Amino acid sequence: MKIRAIIPVLLALGFLAFLSAYIVDETEQVVVTQFGRPVGDPKTEAGLYFKIPVIQQANFFPKNLLQWDGDPGQVPTLDKTFIYVDTFARWRITDPLLFFQTVTNVPSALRRLDDILDAAVRNFVTSFSLIESVRWTNRTLDTFEMGMDTQDMREIPDITLGRQQIMRGVLEEAQPKLNEFGILLVDIKIKQLNYVEEVRRSVYDRMIAERKQMAEKFRSEGKGEARKIEGNMDRDLKEIDSQAYRQAQEIMGRADGEAARIYAQAFGLDPEFYSFIKTLEIYKETMDENSSLILSTDSAFLKYFKDYNPAWRSPAQPPVAVDPGFLR
Repeated sequence: MKIRAIIPVLLALGFLAFLSAYIVDETEQVVVTQFGRPVGDPKTEAGLYFKIPVIQQANFFPKNLLQWDGDPGQVPTLDKTFIYVDTFARWRITDPLLFFQTVTNVPSALRRLDDILDAAVRNFVTSFSLIESVRWTNRTLDTFEMGMDTQDMREIPDITLGRQQIMRGVLEEAQPKLNEFGILLVDIKIKQLNYVEEVRRSVYDRMIAERKQMAEKFRSEGKGEARKIEGNMDRDLKEIDSQAYRQAQEIMGRADGEAARIYAQAFGLDPEFYSFIKTLEIYKETMDENSSLILSTDSAFLKYFKDYNPAWRSPAQPPVAVDPGFLR
């Protein structure tokens, strides 16, 4: 009977021990509250801890890095250029007791970060020109484009501060305001920076116009080069034709000379026969079946017909008409 009476007591004590114990992980820290008020020191080391069950409550907070992602906002720069700036940050809770007393939980802390960081980013971006938020060094940019002259390229001004220094200034401005919440701002960066829609459209239009100007320049240079190549080609063709014609004429001249030499050598063996053959060729070239000639028999043109005296023709007869067909 005594054992049966002890068992419920042991179970009750075990249940109370279970309710009073809590474990703190390596990535957590705990603030114990009693009726909503903090009691004792925060538990920042990992291990097993105890609290008064029911009366006290363990409030867990992350100890590792936390993320803050700002909303993109329209911000005017010092040179009156409207841009969208999207930032992000990393932060951690360094004093969980102060954090609990001021902002209570992480969602409330994110809302405070929105107010503080967005304002700091806006203050710094509006205090400098656009180039300061874009670049962080004055290194020479590789902006050379084939076909663009030096005077066509816009001169990029040097920066005096740069993006990294601007974001460091944002961090230094925001940190004192976050110390009162037990928050350490580890880093803040610009995730994206872009023109607003109206400015972006005008920038694109200008870029398109510049590219069209470059394309037209390339086309004009290409046409000029094409005309130059065509001119050189025509000149070369005419030079080749003239050289070929000259060589052909020289060859033909040499051939004609050689032919004349051969003819002269061949017909030189019998000059009378050569004269007879050449005269017959002249007859053939100067007369046809539609031609009629009336010549005296004393004409040198018909010298080879002087001895042609048929029996029926007497020397006293008048000149006769010669039918060129007879010559053929």
